[in-house]
Amino acid sequence: MSASDASGLRVARTGGGARALSLVAWTVAAACILPMIAVALAALTGGTGTVAGLLDTVLPRYAATTLTLVVLVACGTFSLGVGAAWLVTMTRFPGVRLFEIALVLPLAFPAYVLAYAYTYILDHPGIVQATLRQMTGWGPRDYWFPEIRSLPGAALMLVLVLYPYVYLLARAAFLQQSSAAFLAARTLGHSTASAFWRVSLPMARPAIAGGVLLTVMETIADYGTVSHFSVQTFATGIYTAWFTLADRAAAAQLASCLLLFALMLAVAERRQRGRARYHHTGKAHLRMPPEALHGWKAGLAVTLCAVPVLLGFLLPVVVLFAMGLDSEQDLFSRRYIGFATNSLVLASVAACVTLLAAVAVGYYQRSRAGRASALAGYLARLGYAVPGGVIAVGLLVPFAWFDNALDAWMRSTFGVSTGLLVTGSIWLLVAAYMIRFLAAALGAYEGGQATVHSNMDAAARSLGQGPVGTLTRVHLPILTPSLLTALLIVFVDVMKELPATLIMRPFNFDTLAVQAHRLASDERLDGASVPSLVIVAIGLIPVALICRQVGRRD
Repeated sequence: MSASDASGLRVARTGGGARALSLVAWTVAAACILPMIAVALAALTGGTGTVAGLLDTVLPRYAATTLTLVVLVACGTFSLGVGAAWLVTMTRFPGVRLFEIALVLPLAFPAYVLAYAYTYILDHPGIVQATLRQMTGWGPRDYWFPEIRSLPGAALMLVLVLYPYVYLLARAAFLQQSSAAFLAARTLGHSTASAFWRVSLPMARPAIAGGVLLTVMETIADYGTVSHFSVQTFATGIYTAWFTLADRAAAAQLASCLLLFALMLAVAERRQRGRARYHHTGKAHLRMPPEALHGWKAGLAVTLCAVPVLLGFLLPVVVLFAMGLDSEQDLFSRRYIGFATNSLVLASVAACVTLLAAVAVGYYQRSRAGRASALAGYLARLGYAVPGGVIAVGLLVPFAWFDNALDAWMRSTFGVSTGLLVTGSIWLLVAAYMIRFLAAALGAYEGGQATVHSNMDAAARSLGQGPVGTLTRVHLPILTPSLLTALLIVFVDVMKELPATLIMRPFNFDTLAVQAHRLASDERLDGASVPSLVIVAIGLIPVALICRQVGRRD
């Protein structure tokens, strides 16, 4: 073979690899946008009667409750996350090194698991109220006690598990700030608190806003907590319309309302992240000198940092463990082994599929930089802003139509019924997980990809490697730690996911999350604690990795 023939073959292989990569990336992007298009079309074909009925009955209540919950969670996570981040970053007090890691631990809890624990101890028959009645001799109507199963109670559960998002981003922003502006404000007569509000907080605004928007998106996607507390939001309305009322048009229209709100938040997050910039003046970046706290100030700082760790992690773990000891659930029984196996299989398959999709989209953006690849990446990320229930409805509607049309054609043509080939299958559920958590895997992959210098790509091309060869022989070996992190994050997120699993799981195919929800719905909180503890234990794995990174101070 001549040199020109070899060169032509190499170019053909390179072009073929590039086209295959582009095809895979756009297939993933199309899959991510499919549920949103399907929900919108299903909502439009539902008829005006359903819309009018929703407007006259439940829609105003769902909208008001969801908006109130979002505002409460946003304010709570902002206060806890920013306050804790400032204390552990800019001050020194007893136990600060321990608290800067421990404040991340509540992230391991799904909010609905925290709801089960606090219902057990704070509800009317719970430990706290029962002890109060026993000590005072009061009857049920002789005293007032805050109702945990309420909108404020649901907001509190979500705040306790979601504030670490704001804490991590705010802490990183404070660590990156130079002391020049802060010290200049102090020399101009501002107190420490005034300099914080006027200088440090505005400089960290992009990171903090990103963290708060993440908590808001998780709030509108939550189903387990609001369902257990009987709080009527769009998430509970979608599930009720789909299963209880068997009204798919109403479910699609409720999902479209929630989808519109989620997309507005996604655009807002994208815009504020795109404007985020940090500028340091001077030749050197000077770290802010931490202020040593003593006396009552140190005690107050310890208390403020200890309360969220105690309420968001330590107390729920103790309560769930005590509940599990009194339950009749056998974690090693054949039934529970089946739940655990289903959860592990689903999470493992979904994590692998999601990681492959993230690698395809992320590398496509790098190797074919331009508007087309940027659009594919943006579409692939939209799923993180869409609740699991919306994705479930958006996938079931078109594939149910496809299954029914195929079955009708096979019956009329060959006299054979195909049944439901796609709807109710594990693979459709895996697709929902991939769409929901692809953004998380993309973030982890692209974070590692940024460390691979472009000169490595040029060197690989000069040695005759196409896009696929460069990816498999250069990028993937270097990015192994980032790939494992992405795999683990998606694995744990799938273990905790509830709405999509409830709606889309195959018949008689239950997971640990579904079992916990079922037992809690039957008011068997002792039993619900057992699968909940397993979910929390698995959730501690990525949190431990995050804590390891947090502990590495510059």
